[in-house]
Amino acid sequence: MSDFLPFTRPSIDEETIAGVAEVLRSGWITSGPQVKAFEARICEYVGGRPVRAFNSGTCTMEVALRIAGVGPGAEVVTTPLSWVATSNVVLAVGARPVFVDIDRATRNIDLDRIEAAITPATRALLPVDLAGLPVDRDRLYAIAQRHRLRVIEDAAQALGSTWRGRRIGSLGDFVSFSFHPNKNVTTIEGGCLVLNDEREAALAEQYRLQGVVRTGFDGMEVEVAGGKFNLTDVAARVGLGQLAHLETFNARRRELARAYFRALEDRGAGELGLQLPVADFTGTNWHMFQVVLPEERLRVPRAEVMRLLRDAGIGTGVHYPAIHLFALYRRLGWRAGDFPHAEYVGRNILTLPLFPAMRDEDVPRVADALTAILRTSLR
Repeated sequence: MSDFLPFTRPSIDEETIAGVAEVLRSGWITSGPQVKAFEARICEYVGGRPVRAFNSGTCTMEVALRIAGVGPGAEVVTTPLSWVATSNVVLAVGARPVFVDIDRATRNIDLDRIEAAITPATRALLPVDLAGLPVDRDRLYAIAQRHRLRVIEDAAQALGSTWRGRRIGSLGDFVSFSFHPNKNVTTIEGGCLVLNDEREAALAEQYRLQGVVRTGFDGMEVEVAGGKFNLTDVAARVGLGQLAHLETFNARRRELARAYFRALEDRGAGELGLQLPVADFTGTNWHMFQVVLPEERLRVPRAEVMRLLRDAGIGTGVHYPAIHLFALYRRLGWRAGDFPHAEYVGRNILTLPLFPAMRDEDVPRVADALTAILRTSLR
């Protein structure tokens, strides 16, 4: 379908494409000078904090947990409404995720419920900035300090978001960003970890590449069991090109989000029972625009709404099903009904198209199609 509108699409300019070709011709295509330059650029962006780049925004969280000393017997408090990687990394280090239900308005972890979930085994908090909407950092860190807990911020979707005027990543404890193709900035696949000091940064480097420490021409030592998590220079060059447009990309996303609010409200979103996201235009980078369908009134499942939108040439996504209902986590003891807010949102959330290259007319097109489908599908 030539006029098909996907829910996301990266914008990669010709200068970046030419830069990738230069890297390929250079003969140095794995981790090298481009990775160093990319790390330096992000370090500058987050106010000079140490940054290390990785090949995903998943291993960054695993490495942060390991640096924080989280392992077997430990618990990590997190949200059940995220990409499953958020809790899988807790299992990967031998610890146990402890889920806390979400706030229905923000769709982020409910900070009012966190302290009830903390036990003597709790070692860390792992919040998620869903769709780029920041968790309240003041309250989050007050809880962490009271209980002497580390914080690993899953800010995968929050590059360019701010809290009280400060960029996410410039404050706090460990901060993990993702550069997957659907993120506001991409390296094709990749991520980075913002750390607190050079000691942690050096340890992150060890975990990033098999625990190896090199000295001189031929010295090699292995002190920790690391992984194969390094970013390539090819990917880093894409990221450098993307970072140059971050502010422009995010400004365009804000424009499109404002247009969605106008278009959906003008078409009766409220009377249709469609739940819109928090209208935050100061802190959010608008990584995604997500609505929650009115399950109680719909005669058809979400999948049918998505099919009808696809037939109208509009792509959508689901971000995300509730993690604790996956088979892996049910085997660990979680059940339906444990976290009703996350379960409701997980069943009914729908990600609408939002990316910088969208045309102005795409937003009313999506709003028209979605509200028309709802009007014919409600009880």
